[in-house]
Amino acid sequence: MNRRKGIFLVITGAIFWGIGGTVAKKLFDEYQIDVNWLVTTRLLIAGFLLLAIQFFRADRSQIFDVWKNRQTAFHFIIFGLVGMLSVQYTYMASIEHGNAAVATLLQYLAPVMIIVYLLLRKLTVFTRTDMWTVTLALLGSFFLLTNGSVSQLSVPATAIVWGVLSGIALAFYTLYAVPLLKQYDSLVVVGWAMIIGGFALGFIHPPWQIDIETLDLEAYLYLIFVILFGTMVAFWFYIESLQSLQPKESSLLGSMEPLAAVLTTVFWLKEPFGIFQWLGALCIIGMIFLLAINKRSTSQDPPTINEKPLITES
Repeated sequence: MNRRKGIFLVITGAIFWGIGGTVAKKLFDEYQIDVNWLVTTRLLIAGFLLLAIQFFRADRSQIFDVWKNRQTAFHFIIFGLVGMLSVQYTYMASIEHGNAAVATLLQYLAPVMIIVYLLLRKLTVFTRTDMWTVTLALLGSFFLLTNGSVSQLSVPATAIVWGVLSGIALAFYTLYAVPLLKQYDSLVVVGWAMIIGGFALGFIHPPWQIDIETLDLEAYLYLIFVILFGTMVAFWFYIESLQSLQPKESSLLGSMEPLAAVLTTVFWLKEPFGIFQWLGALCIIGMIFLLAINKRSTSQDPPTINEKPLITES
């Protein structure tokens, strides 16, 4: 029963992540929701909710322990600003200028960036799995962004830049989180990171600065889904799945996220998606499966993107 519960949680969470990006695109296009406002609001609300969940658990003292040590507090601030805020903002900006499918798939280039970083730091060796991973990622990106034609890009260049930056930010987020996750529960680490990032962006675009007269009931339902289900519930379900599943299994099932983003973008938002783009999407999804199946677990190698619960919206 626990295993079945874990499978249900991780699949549901991944689907929520993928659909959340598509719903955000709907808000950007139809309701002219500002990306700064949406990122600020979803980070603050989801962050407080995650800490609230931790408060009703056994280790509630961790919520405030992070601020008792000056060095730890500094690391949390860096993680919140350079990690969490960068991941969330660049991902949403890529969706705003392009679409959720391309933004999500570009963000999933982060494992390749981590491999390159570890190679440059001589912390790992280049394996056959790495070769196939990089090949699938590059080939998938080429088909996804050009649709088989080098003369023009299938999405605006701005969306590609934000998408690649999102992948870089996610790679940093993944590597920087490792020591923090060894000391504190995931809910505490990500909850505070969201609040720090949301609070910082709130100085630029306060969450109360929105013209509510332009929003109808449908828009509010979309906002609730993005903030609660596409952010808070998705992350919560993922980490809960780790209680009964191996990280490798959760990572593998988490590949439903880009698949959900592609399918909802094409069939719900009616975004054009050519045959070569489908091929590119399959290459990148295949790369994710390959990483999950062949994930190494040595004490010397830092965890890859698939070894820790993440927010891709994330």
